[in-house]
Amino acid sequence: MTDRLQYGTTAKVFHWLIVALLLVQYPIGWLMPDLHRNTKPGAPMIFHISFGITILLLIVLRFVWRLTHPVAPERSLPPWQRLSSEAVHWLLYVLVLATTVTGWLFASFRGWAVSFFYLLPMPMLSSGNDAAGKTIDGLHQASEWALLVVIGIHVAAALAHLFIYRDRIMQRMLPG
Repeated sequence: MTDRLQYGTTAKVFHWLIVALLLVQYPIGWLMPDLHRNTKPGAPMIFHISFGITILLLIVLRFVWRLTHPVAPERSLPPWQRLSSEAVHWLLYVLVLATTVTGWLFASFRGWAVSFFYLLPMPMLSSGNDAAGKTIDGLHQASEWALLVVIGIHVAAALAHLFIYRDRIMQRMLPG
């Protein structure tokens, strides 16, 4: 398997689709009503969980695609930038997985019967357990904030390459 120099269309579609879904997912999560002991999932929670499951599926597919269709690191980058870029990308995978799985576990520990966009019932990963649900909720919130910070670092680095370094690194992932 030969490393490519540019990301292909499939990798770009996965990347930008996940970006778009995260741009929808974060506001839904922040704007939905607070959850209390006997709260049942309403429409905002159903959509939040459904988008989360969609993001989980896409990130797993993107990860498999990346493993089977590698792109060579940009040779023009200094070693510290190549290493930090790789680290940030792997951290993004880990945090997206952690955020989506802890969200799904939280719903499971709450004992909620939820559906995927009101179309398909979602399998729950565990049975109701309020104490575990509270712990998992804390992990979910921590991972969503950590993910937001790492996304910010990723975007800042991309913008630095676009506007400061002007080295065309970002063009590797832009559509087109």
